[in-house]
Amino acid sequence: MATAHDIEDLIARVALGDRAAFSKLYDNTSAKLFGVVLRVLNDRASAEDAVQDAYMKIWRHAGRYSANGMSPMTWMITIARNTAIDRLRQTRATVDLDHVAEHLTAPGPNPEQSAVAAGEARRIAACLDELEQDRGAAVRGAYLEGQSYADLAARFNVPLNTMRTWLRRSLQSLQECMAR
Repeated sequence: MATAHDIEDLIARVALGDRAAFSKLYDNTSAKLFGVVLRVLNDRASAEDAVQDAYMKIWRHAGRYSANGMSPMTWMITIARNTAIDRLRQTRATVDLDHVAEHLTAPGPNPEQSAVAAGEARRIAACLDELEQDRGAAVRGAYLEGQSYADLAARFNVPLNTMRTWLRRSLQSLQECMAR
């Protein structure tokens, strides 16, 4: 196990760009930093990524460390812990924004779907207008107003089976019209 003086020496050599010193620093301190980061993130894969990011920061900022009575491990643990916290905040912000985005979408059809539906409604209305007036009124009564076959038969003064035939044939005509 390296002493605080050994680690300070390694950090000073890393500040000069010494890759071998960086490798030795990693070997002597990575287990401790990984434990700290793992406690913050509670996810092994995220902790491994955060430790890698922390060591990249240590490599870039080693020149900023100076022996001022502060433990070199404290300096490195602070970098690792802050990196883990930043990663945790970033993950939470992404999750929160995804959750908010789900609630921002307006219910119902989007503009394109509304335009298509309006076009289809115009086509259906045109096809209904092609039917005989009483047949079109019977279809509207049954399928748009919810009237029963018996009510429609009484309204148009025709037998119930005749009304069923009108509606079946009218629907077939509508289907042919919509297929054109």
